[in-house]
Amino acid sequence: MVGGRTMEWAARANHLGGLPRKMVITAVGAFAKAVANVLNTTTVHNGDTLLHLVRSRPAGVPLLTVSNHMSTLDDPVMWGFKGFPISDAKLARWVLAAEDICFKNTALSYFFRLGKCIPITRGGGIYQEHMNEALDRLSDGAWLHTFPEGKVCQEDAPIRRLKWGTASLIARAPVTPIVLPIVHHGFEKVMPENYACGRRPPVPLWNREIKIVVGEPMEFNLPELREMALSQSRGSSSSTGRWPRNILGGLDDAAQRCMYMTISDQIRTALENLRSFSRSYMKTKQ
Repeated sequence: MVGGRTMEWAARANHLGGLPRKMVITAVGAFAKAVANVLNTTTVHNGDTLLHLVRSRPAGVPLLTVSNHMSTLDDPVMWGFKGFPISDAKLARWVLAAEDICFKNTALSYFFRLGKCIPITRGGGIYQEHMNEALDRLSDGAWLHTFPEGKVCQEDAPIRRLKWGTASLIARAPVTPIVLPIVHHGFEKVMPENYACGRRPPVPLWNREIKIVVGEPMEFNLPELREMALSQSRGSSSSTGRWPRNILGGLDDAAQRCMYMTISDQIRTALENLRSFSRSYMKTKQ
C-alpha cells in the first residue's frame, strides 16, 4: 500500500480481542519448537542473556536483536530453542519481513501481520512508511528483530556490508534500544536455497545441527556519534537534500549517512566477532 501501512489493523493487539494473534503465535511457536528440538538438534550459547532481556528489561526500554540471515526459516525457528517462551504473544518479537515474500497476497499479509511482522519494501529506502511503523514499536518499548544484511546468504563467509535501516532505527528511537547481536549456523542446512532444481525443499529438513550464539548487549553513545557525524560530514559535497532534515536534530543527509555508516560498522564488527567466536565454539562442541 503506497503511502500507508499494509493491513496495520491486523497487527494491533486488540484485533478481535487478540485471539487471532494468540492462535497464530501459538501455532508458529509449536512449529518452531518442533523444527528446532524434535526434527533437529539446537545448541544455544548465552541464551540466558536473551531470555533475561525479553522477559525482564527495564520498562519502556526497547530491545533490538540483530542477526545474520541464513534461510527463510531463521525467524521463527531461531526462537524455538528449549526454554524460550515463543508461544507468549505479548513477549513475541516484532520482525521486519520482506514484502515481496511474506505479503504477496491478502491471506499471507493477514497471517504475517497476526504474527507481528512488519512489511519492508526492498529498495524502498530507510525512511519508507513501514520503517516508521518499526520505529513506533521501538517507541512502545517492544522487542524488534532485524536482519541487517537485508537478504539470505548461505555461504560460510564474513558478514556483508549492512543496510542502514537498522542503524536509522537505533539513532531515531526516542529511547535508545538495547541492541543484542546474535549469530547462528545450521539453518542453511535445514532450509537450503538450492535443494532441488534451484528450489527450497517443501518442508524443513531434519537431523541437522543448529548452533545459536547470543552476544552481549551493545551500547551506543548517540550524542557522541552525532557530533562525530557532524565533524566528518562538514564541508562534504555528498549532501543531496533528498533526505528530511527534521531527522536527528536537523542533520543533513551527509551527516545522517555518516552516522548510520558508523553504527552499521559497529554492528557488523560485533556480528563478525561473534561469528568468529561461534566457529571455535562449534568445534569444541563437536
